[in-house]
Amino acid sequence: MIRAALAVARTAGPRDVPVGAVAFAADGTELARAVNAREANGDPTAHAEILALRQAAAVVRDGWHLEGVTLAVTVEPCTMCAGALVLARVSRLIFGAWEPKTGAAGSLWDVVRDRRLNHRPQVRGGILATECAQLLQDFFAAQK
Repeated sequence: MIRAALAVARTAGPRDVPVGAVAFAADGTELARAVNAREANGDPTAHAEILALRQAAAVVRDGWHLEGVTLAVTVEPCTMCAGALVLARVSRLIFGAWEPKTGAAGSLWDVVRDRRLNHRPQVRGGILATECAQLLQDFFAAQK
């Protein structure tokens, strides 16, 4: 699943941070895939996770409920994305690289496991972390 997210991350535009997200149904069927598009779309909410959640919701056609869905992301989600996947009732989050500056799945914050919220997905981070982190390091090195 993370390999699929890495593949989509590599399609990011030249100005967008290469983060990829892929949503899978409980049976493993791919529902949606998206790459960061904040710069391309001129939209501060166009993170890969948000775009993939929107697409998956349209496919599932159960309003906004994404129960049974696994969201695979190349980097630990930020607070906005973590909150969105909690509110969408995503069942499982898996991600690659940890993000100590903005991560909200255990690094800086832990929104996804906050006991005060009414839904907490299963979380597993650090999957293919080196490969996912290298993609980001290469992008930011080229920006200098």
